[in-house]
Amino acid sequence: MEKLFGTDGIRGVAREAPLDAETIFAVGQAVGEYLREHRASGGGATEGSTAEAQRTQSEGRRALRVLLGEDTRESSPWVTSYLAGGLQAAGVEPVSAGVLPTPGVAQLVRGSDFAAGVMVSASHNPYHDNGIKLIATTGMKFPDQTEAQIEERIHALLSAGVEPAEHAATVDMGLVHDYLELLRRAAPESLSGLHLVVDCGNGAATRVAPRLLRGLGAAVTAIYASPDGRNINQHCGALHPEVVAAKVKEIRADLGVAFDGDADRAVFATGSGRVVNGDGVLLAAARWMKSKGTLKGGAVVGTVMANLGLEVALKRAGLGLVRAAVGDRYVLEEMQRCGANLGGEQSGHIIFLDEAPTGDGVLTALKVLAIVRGTGKSLEELTADLKVFPQRLRNIRVREKKPLEKLPAVQKAIEEAEAALAPPSAGQSARGRVVVRYSGTEPLLRVMVEAETEADVEKWTDHISEAIEAALGA
Repeated sequence: MEKLFGTDGIRGVAREAPLDAETIFAVGQAVGEYLREHRASGGGATEGSTAEAQRTQSEGRRALRVLLGEDTRESSPWVTSYLAGGLQAAGVEPVSAGVLPTPGVAQLVRGSDFAAGVMVSASHNPYHDNGIKLIATTGMKFPDQTEAQIEERIHALLSAGVEPAEHAATVDMGLVHDYLELLRRAAPESLSGLHLVVDCGNGAATRVAPRLLRGLGAAVTAIYASPDGRNINQHCGALHPEVVAAKVKEIRADLGVAFDGDADRAVFATGSGRVVNGDGVLLAAARWMKSKGTLKGGAVVGTVMANLGLEVALKRAGLGLVRAAVGDRYVLEEMQRCGANLGGEQSGHIIFLDEAPTGDGVLTALKVLAIVRGTGKSLEELTADLKVFPQRLRNIRVREKKPLEKLPAVQKAIEEAEAALAPPSAGQSARGRVVVRYSGTEPLLRVMVEAETEADVEKWTDHISEAIEAALGA
């Protein structure tokens, strides 16, 4: 059977398997059946925690409700309608928040009477893709074990045959307001006097970010805030931070922020037009939180993609960097394991665990602005000492995801690069790093090389890429 769930839910081209009407309907029905059975047994979408068991027992026979959110892709309402149909077929009431950031669904589900949340989005992918993300009552993604159980149900339903039907979920327009109120709790008292450029990526941030920031007193120049269903992430947003950086410099704004399609990422631009990614945010936030006595665990959790420069800068501040696998769920797992409350990814997924259980781009923007206000320093000053090692990330399209250990020529190329970038002697820092990994959502093999010089980055990226293309090139 084809595996449906990747590292970030189910993702594919809308209206094609696994995002065809039959599969989407089966997903909704499988989720609904799972929730009903686990409520009946005293469990829940959080894998039977004591708190969840107590809550579900107190609900009695009240109807189960699932919160649905979506981004601005033209296919999102269509996907949502079949999910709602499947949920209804399982005896579960679907409630829609309409267009809302993924972290908005997570925040609203947590601590509410929703049994779970489902977000329809393909995040940073092009408009023709879409996806389905499942969110438990903790506000976190469903555990792998739960997704595996739901996936078995989906395949069983499809094998038996389903008759997909659309359903118009009840729309609660007040949910966006509720999410904004949650965000305001983390906001500075006032942003008066600040001029911000906000690149909404023609995505879900359009509905919340400019409104929230203006309400806090900032002057906001919103760009790419006119979604038409097909322009989401198109040469804008967090994937193209040079756009917001150029605008900040052009109009002499104080700061810029760019979100991706579902607004769980945020990348920034300083007043001079310099891009500050997740590494810079983690450094500024870690030092600020340490000064306030709120940083837990004595370390920040990043990923294998975090720049060596971040590790060096954190070490100077007396802090460690713990590396996790790429993916916000793995960052969160490592944070919970080591007791950290700050973690994130270079791409702009930042988790402030005391406020939210998932990366939230708008929350990250508020946190950065709070640090700027609290220190009296610009983002430029806060990140000035972050020496970024040259880094290259190359995506190679592959015809199959064959285990790297079964590709001798690729393994040899990687080992040669690692040997060249290893510390010159014991006790010294490495001169670079190599990370080669498959994408969890696309047929891509990602090659990341980091080194002290651009020449070494280029040399070893080409060397490894050539070996991969010879062995697996599409």
